Parts: sequence; C-alpha cells; structure tokens
Amino acid sequence: MKLKTFIILSPGFPKNETDSTCLPFLQNFVMELKSQYPAIEIVVLAFDYPFVAKEYDWYNTKVFSFNGWQKKILGKLLKWRKVWRRLSEYERNSEVVGLLSLWCGECAYIATRFSRSKKLLHYCWILGQDAKPGNKYVKRMGPGANDLIAISDFIQKEFEKNYAIRPLQVIPVGIKPDNIGLANKKRDIDILGVGSLIKLKRYDQMIEIVYEVRKSFPEIRVVILGKGPEMENLKKMVATLGLGKNITLTGELSHAEVLEMMTRTKVFLHPSNYEGLGAVCLEALQAGCHLISFVRSVENNFGHWYIAESKEEMIAKTLSLLGNPTLQFESTRTFTIEDSVKRVMNLYS
Repeated sequence: MKLKTFIILSPGFPKNETDSTCLPFLQNFVMELKSQYPAIEIVVLAFDYPFVAKEYDWYNTKVFSFNGWQKKILGKLLKWRKVWRRLSEYERNSEVVGLLSLWCGECAYIATRFSRSKKLLHYCWILGQDAKPGNKYVKRMGPGANDLIAISDFIQKEFEKNYAIRPLQVIPVGIKPDNIGLANKKRDIDILGVGSLIKLKRYDQMIEIVYEVRKSFPEIRVVILGKGPEMENLKKMVATLGLGKNITLTGELSHAEVLEMMTRTKVFLHPSNYEGLGAVCLEALQAGCHLISFVRSVENNFGHWYIAESKEEMIAKTLSLLGNPTLQFESTRTFTIEDSVKRVMNLYS
C-alpha cells in the first residue's frame, strides 16, 4: 500500500526550525495540516528560498529547496526540470492526494502542467500581487475558475477584473489565536506598522501621517517593523521631518517578537494601497489593536478594523482613537488556520 502524500509548491520555505520570519502563515498552515492529517506525508518544494539546494526536515516535514532565486532563463529551466523529477518520483512511489501551489506564478505553472499530465488534483492559492495585471503565468496555465483559490474577496474581484476568471473558492489564510496572548496590559506603543519595506506598502505615507498626528500628540511613540529596500529612504524621511524621537525602525524581528509588540500597541496602521489579506492585520486584531487600512480585503465587518478612503481620513481616525481615554483593547477573532486547512483539504476529498 502506497503512502499518501500531499505536495506544496512555494517560492520559499524556512531554512530551518528557527527561521520564524519566512512566511509565518505557511509555517502555521503546514503545522496545522500535519496535526489534522497525521497519516498523510507532507512534502514542500521550495523553488527559490533557502538560497541553497538541499533536502532537509522541518519538524518532520520533508522539504526540498532548489536555490532557484537566479532569474536567468537557463537556470530557471534547470530548476523546473529538477522540480518535475521530484514530483515524478513521488507520483511513482506514493499516492499523491494532490498539489497545492502558492501564488499564481512559476510554482502554479509547473504544478498545473504536472497535475494535468498525471491527472492529479491541483489548486493554486492566489495570495496577493499575483492577481495584478501583467501576470504572464495566467495565460500559460489557462486555469479554470475551479482551479483557483483566492485569499480574499478583494483578490477574487481583482483577479476577475484583470483576467476575466473569477476564482470559485475564497479561503483566507488564518492565524493561530493561541499564539497571541494579552498578558501585556500596558499599551506603550501608540502606532505600529509591520511589513516589507517596499514602495507598494507605502510606509512613507505612514511617516507623513505620524508627522501630522504628532502635532496633537508630541510624545507619540511609533514603531515600524520590517526590512526592505526602502529602509534608508524611510530613515532619511524620519530625520528630515524631525521624527527621530518618535519613530523607531527596528528592522526584522522574529515572529514571536512581532506578536509581543502587537499586544503593546494601540493603533496598527496598514498604509498599503493593495493587499490580498495580510496575516499581520489578523494578528493585530487578535492582539487587541485598533486597525486602520486603506484596503477592505474582506467583506466581513470585523470590530476594530476601520477603512480609510484617504490619508486625511487615516489621520482623522488615528487622532480619534488616540484621543479616546476610554479606548478598549479587546481581541477581535477573525480567521483561524484550523479552518483554513479544513477548507483547503475539503477540496481534495
């Protein structure tokens, strides 16, 4: 009797068990998957990260990394060939329950071609920027609506608008509520931002908002967590606006440290103008923060999540929240990773 195997294809995966910052949502998903389906072998094929080609175990999960971060066409083709060989090995020697690819990119492209050739179930989870215009892999794949899972209502609509295909399934990536305690009663961080420091995330807008809010709250304390190519530009902006005593850019912290800081935060700002469904937003709500964003990712009306139509509205809402002496910081429960796993795996049954 062949062993049942479920294969996840992802651009990256943690390089070891201490690498908490690499795709925390995927780490939670795999751990929950193993918990709910102990009889199924979980295999992860990591296309680009870690930056080394190797086979290793991650909490008893078999991981194959292909060090495919180089974008030259020959290297990419060689990577695809190696991935195909690994998939073929599992298809021959085990009972493959199905394939799940993350992002509608090269992982989904290879998974689509392989699953069709071997008549296997495959779903592609559209997670964010892959729903924007110009994704060359969509045409190459030729997916049907039933092949696609959108992470949020916003992404479902965005993908349909740009590719005339409406993903049939909407399954949010959930969080692990038990990981977020409210032991810290003191909310000593007024505003927190967490994410990759790239132009799309618009942390320059967050700094401009803080500049205006500081006029009413001169001692405001703001922390921005994350790393990325915009770090130096943001530091210069903080210095130019004289916000050095108010804003701290910490760089990258462990996932546990990020969660701990959320429990100390009053207002969580998410200034991005495009967002699939940031797990950090769900974690911030669970940690008791009041969240303000520009994008309504989901149609659910969660308490303490406010949508601003403009920078001026975000400034006004931030001032209103910080100026409320009776503001309460209660957990807002959203989507759980337990439910995410159940809903995804139901597609393969």
